[in-house]
Order: sequence, then C-alpha cells, then structure tokens
Amino acid sequence: MAETNDRLWEKERLSHVRQELQDRLDELEPQVTGLADQAADIRKRFWEEVTINTGSYTDFEEAFYTINQQSRVLAERERVHKMLVQQWKSVNRLLPSPYFGRIDFKEKGINFTEQIYIGVSSFTDKEGLNFLIYDWRTPIASLYYDHASGPSSYETLMGRIEGNVELKRQFQIQGGQLLGMFDASETIGDALLQEVLSKGASSQMKSIVATIQKEQNAIIRDDRSRMLIVQGAAGSGKTSAVLQRVAYLLYKHRETVKADQMVLFSPNPMFASYISTVLPELGEENIQQTTFQEYLNYWLGSSLCPEDPLDQMEYVLTAGEEAGYAARLEGIRYKASAAFLEALKNYGQWLGREGIKFVGIRFREREFITSTQMRAQFSSYDEKLSLPSRILLLQEWLLKELTLLEKQERHADWVKEELNYLDADDFADVYRSLHKEKAVFEVAEQYAAREHTGKRADLDEGAFDFVEREEELLRRNIVKQMFKPLRQRVRKFKFVNVQATYEQLFVDEVAYKERTDGADVPPYWDEICKQTINMLHQNKLFHEDATPYLYVKEIIEGVRVNTDIRYVFVDEGQDYSVFQYEYIKKLFPRARMTVLGDFGQAIYMQSTELAAANSSLTGLYGEKETKLIRLLQSYRSTREIVEFTRAMLPGGEEIIAFDRRDQKPQLIQTGTADGQYDAFICRDVARLHAEGFQSIAIITKTAAESRIAYESLLAHGMEKLKLITKETERFEKGWMVIPVYLAKGVEFDAVLVYDASAERYSEEYDRKLLYTACTRAMHRLHLYAEKHWSPFVQALPEGLYEKRDEV
Repeated sequence: MAETNDRLWEKERLSHVRQELQDRLDELEPQVTGLADQAADIRKRFWEEVTINTGSYTDFEEAFYTINQQSRVLAERERVHKMLVQQWKSVNRLLPSPYFGRIDFKEKGINFTEQIYIGVSSFTDKEGLNFLIYDWRTPIASLYYDHASGPSSYETLMGRIEGNVELKRQFQIQGGQLLGMFDASETIGDALLQEVLSKGASSQMKSIVATIQKEQNAIIRDDRSRMLIVQGAAGSGKTSAVLQRVAYLLYKHRETVKADQMVLFSPNPMFASYISTVLPELGEENIQQTTFQEYLNYWLGSSLCPEDPLDQMEYVLTAGEEAGYAARLEGIRYKASAAFLEALKNYGQWLGREGIKFVGIRFREREFITSTQMRAQFSSYDEKLSLPSRILLLQEWLLKELTLLEKQERHADWVKEELNYLDADDFADVYRSLHKEKAVFEVAEQYAAREHTGKRADLDEGAFDFVEREEELLRRNIVKQMFKPLRQRVRKFKFVNVQATYEQLFVDEVAYKERTDGADVPPYWDEICKQTINMLHQNKLFHEDATPYLYVKEIIEGVRVNTDIRYVFVDEGQDYSVFQYEYIKKLFPRARMTVLGDFGQAIYMQSTELAAANSSLTGLYGEKETKLIRLLQSYRSTREIVEFTRAMLPGGEEIIAFDRRDQKPQLIQTGTADGQYDAFICRDVARLHAEGFQSIAIITKTAAESRIAYESLLAHGMEKLKLITKETERFEKGWMVIPVYLAKGVEFDAVLVYDASAERYSEEYDRKLLYTACTRAMHRLHLYAEKHWSPFVQALPEGLYEKRDEV
C-alpha cells in the first residue's frame, strides 16, 4: 500500500512540476518574441533615430552620444533576449522528462529532510525561492551519484556538508508520464541501466546523466588534476563521461571558461559527428573539435603533404611483403618514441652552433642575399641567445637589407621597361599623389618666403619638377610591389630551409650521432634514412615524421602557442605517441589535459604498452598533478559478448561485464563453396534486421578488404549497404561495411566480423585489432571464416561461443 501511495504522490508531484514548467513557457514565449521584435525594430530604425551633423565639434559630439546610446539599448535588448531564449530552451528540455532522480537528504545539525529532485537543468518555483529541480551538476546532486543510503557528504565552495541520505529513488519519465520508479541502495540501480542499455544503437551518442556511475562521476567532477588519464575497458563509457565532464566544467566555470576555450581531439571526422549532439542536449554549446591530423596539416601548410594516419595504418596492415617493410615499422616506432624526442632536443643545441640550412633570396635570376651571407650574419649573434631569438634578429637584418636593395633597384633598367606596361589606374594614383605633394610644397615655399621677406614671394615654377617626380614615384611603386613577396617570405621565415635542416638528420648513422649528442639508432637505420629522404624529396612526409618535423621547425622559429585554450581532451588516447603528447602540451601551455583510452585497443604502431604509456603521460606534468582513473565495468555489450572478448586479452579478466544477457557470439565456418561465403553473411544480416536491429556493421581488417567485401555483398543483393571510408563525415544508422580502425569509439546493434580466419588475424599485433572489432557489438556478434579460425579465437574456451558449421 505504501508503494502505491508513493507512486500516486510522485505522479501528482510530476503533474505539478510539469504545470509549473508549462506556466513558465507561457510566460517566456511572449517575452522572447517581444524582445526579438524590439531588437529587430531598433536595428531597422537605427539610423532614423540619429541625426548626423558634423558642422561643429558640439554637433559631432551629440551625434556620437546618440549613436552610442542607441547601440547600448540594442545590446541590452539582445543580451536579455539571449538570456530568455536560454531559459526557454532549458524549460523545453525539462518538460518531457523533468527529472530522473531523487534523494532525501538530512543535513547534520538541521532537523529537516530536503527532497532533492535531479534533472538536466535547475528550475525553481514562481517566487524563485524553492528548487523544484536541481541541475545534475550542482554540488548537492553529487550525492545521487556517489552515495548509497546512509551517512554521506558533498563538497561546496564553503566546505564539506555532512548529513544522511534517507532515500534514493530513480525515475523513468517519458512524454510527461511516469513509467517507472526504483528505490536504489547503490548509485544507479540495475533496472534503469538495463532499460537504457537494452535499446538499439543510435546514429549519435546520447547524454548519460541519468545513469552516471560513481567512477564516471569522479571523472566528470575532477577539477584539480592538470592531467587526468582515463584508462577504460571497451564500452566502459569513457567518451560519454568526458562529454559530461565538459558540460560540468562549463557549468561550474561559466563566468571564466567558454566553449571555444576547450578543444577535443577526435579519432576521425565521422566520430566528431557521432558525438555532436551530446552537449546541446545538456544545454551547452559544442566545443571545438578537430583531429590531430587536421592540426598538423594546418601548421605544415601547402609546402609538404603529410601522410594520413589511416593510410599509415593501411600500409602496416597490407604491405607486409613489400621491400623495406621491416625498416618502415622500426621507423614508425622510433620516431614516436621519447628517445627520438630527446635526440631532437640535442639536435636543437647543435643547430644553434652550426647546422641551420638557409635559403638565399633571389630576385629576377639574381641572388640578392646568399645563404652564406645569412650564415655569417647568424653566426655573429651571441650564442647565449636562444635559437628563435637569433632567427628573429636575422629576420630583422634581412628586412633592412631588402629596404636598401629596394632603393637601389629603383634605378635598374628593368624598371624603366616596366613603365611601358602600367595601366591608367597606376598613373591616376600617382597623379593624385603628386597634386597633393605639390600643394604641400607650395604652402611650404610661401611660408618660407614670408618668413624671409615679410611678404608673399613669387613661386619658381621650375622648383617642383612634375615629370621627374612622377617617374620617381612610378619607379618606387613598381619596385615596392615586386619586393612585396620577398618581404612576405622573410616574415614567414622562408629564408630558413626547414626541410633540408630536418633532412640532414638522416644522412647516416655517424652524422646522426654527432648531431644528437650520441643518440642510439634503431635497427635498419640506413634504410629508414633512405625512406625518409625519398619522401622529403617528393615534398611528402610520412605520418610518423609530421610531428617531429614541426618540432624541429619550432626549435628554429619559436613555439606557436595557444594560451586561450583552457582544457584539452584527447579521445582514443592510446593511439597517440609520447612525442605527440609533448607537442600538444607545448601548443596549449595553460590548458589542463584529459586523456581517455583503452590500451587493449592500441592498434597503431606508435602505441606503447599500458604501463609505459601511463608512465610517460604522468611525466608530462608530474605525479602530483596527474590522476589516473580506471574504468573496468563494460556497459556497451551483453555479458556473453564481454566474456568472449575479454578472454582475448592478457589481463582481460579484470574487465567486469554488466549483467545484461543475450545470445552467445556465433562462430560461422562456411567451408570453401564458391560464392557461399557472402551469401551466408547476407542471410544473417537479413535475419538480424528482421529481429529489429537497425545498426549492423560488417567489420573488416583493412580498407582494401572493405571495398572487396562491399562489392561482393552488393552483388548478392544488399542494396542498402553503405561503405564507410576515411572520407565519410557523418555516422548514420543502417547496414555498413567498415574497416576496424574507423569503427573505434562507435557501437552497433550487431557486428559481423567479415573474416576472422588465421590468414587474416594471426600475428600478435592482430590480437587487438580483432578485439577492437568484436567490442563494437552491443547485442549480437558473429564471426566468419572459411577454414581455420584465428589463433586468438581458437584459444578461447568453447563455452564462450556457439559454433555454426555451414559446410
């Protein structure tokens, strides 16, 4: 009976809160419309209200103040309108589902129990005195996520508040209807999580504020660490938690931090689309999103073409039989290492003494300033100065030299020839300038004459030679225009040959050791050098060279920093090298960094082992300013899929499966019948679709395999199939073929691993690729092979899967 009464009471309260929300909407809508109309009217009539009269200083001053007053009125109307629109949007978001949780909290020393209802934003009664709903980011709401019933506390700006949680309740509310409620002793009850996790995959990630777990809440509310490392199992909610963290930080620091002062490095453009709706759902603007490759491309400019990391991955996975393959892999590992970073730091010291390559300044087939002259001038500067400071001094000297050369060049014969090709506009501009100059000259002459004789002097008409002065100005303009690109090149440091300076690292082992203070070299160094130089001579860069190249460039020119960015978030952090983290730290010196990743999915060659990577990341800011949070609970996949996938990884037994059950993964062995392989996959996709699964991914190892599978499956009648490539920018539900490295971070209702054979996944390196592919599945997982299974599948206990022989 008590439960029935509770439910009735909650339904009445929900109805009351929704009515309050509707009343507030009814109140806000005319205000929002009215202020918008007012602002539009002010903009339309802005100049009608202003009389411009500059006849006297008083008239000018009056016009200025009138314009200023109108501007302030307009700005205030727009400010209030923006604030009301935000309130209107907030109330609209709350109306279908005002809140998702309740805690009854009795503060220590106060004989009163407060009922705290928690939703995506705060809402008060008409008087503004009582909170009907608390924003999930408020300090008191942390009780809901962090504490069970009993003694508890939360932190505020004024200190710790202690008390007792007497009730914790969760709600399922949709369309304003109370569908369910659960009293929970833990943070989030299984019933609510089961409901949320049993739903199908979406084309875009959703907010998780109603189901945030205690360990995720620790990530969200951490505001002390300079470096926060989140190591989480596949499907543990890393990305979701970090996006809620962004919303929390924007809420807590709303007076000092804006969305454009945060940047998220995503693994690919498609992933950026996948997460694009989470922050708007929570009432916040999206932060800046980019990929690290886009950042590299921007700063490298058009002079060099860097390899895409996905092309590097495709090479690693497909080029095993090519000459030089082993050397390339060693090069990838070494150029991503802390050892290479240290070598480049030493190289910078050597460059300061003798090694920078300069480019002479040429003009009309003549070398005005030679690289030898530049080197001599550079060597004349005090070596105690930093390398960038000496380069700036050289830049200043070059600009002065160009000024002298420009003056000398005005009398060259080629300038006279150029006079014949000037158009009427050039002459008109000079003509106007000369008349102004002549007028000034005449006034000066008259003033000088009066000062000398006491009366107006007659002007000597020959004193201002119009024709001679016209040619002089035309010559000056011609040379100035021709010298403009030279000045621009100097200002952009084009007199430094960064490409040649980087290239001289790779002459041979002896030169490398000499220039890097004895740095050790990896195996195949001679071949690595040849490969690197060959790419540079084509004006290209391997992906593994892009960050080191920019590092060398900034050793010379100075570091380009962005001090506006306050928070940096790195998703799929296991795919970045130590070198790249150092570079990101230098780019954003004022920022706090959050890195999230799963080293079980470290599929790129530059990825390091978990312990080493965490050690390197800790070293960026030091142990005192670094915090590591591990997420071991996997929520994405069913228990059966998690038990199957975690058995592939050494140490995978640490991963905890959420107790949501479905079918075991299926292993389908097709035999060798021609044309039957893809027919089985087509049939299974149709069956899964008939069961109601809308998001079905056929995951291949490589992009080349994806194209082959796509064409074959199309030929078998799968007309709705889509091929996902690195150019795909938006993630949409449906049937798709996708290479495993593009599927990272995304989830699907059902996953079909296209070829899980020993031929495809046999090397130790392939283990994480296969693990990554399988962990994309939420509800169903199928693996296919013609004959022999991958050793990573063969090693699994038979009780973890069901076998289906189609031979």
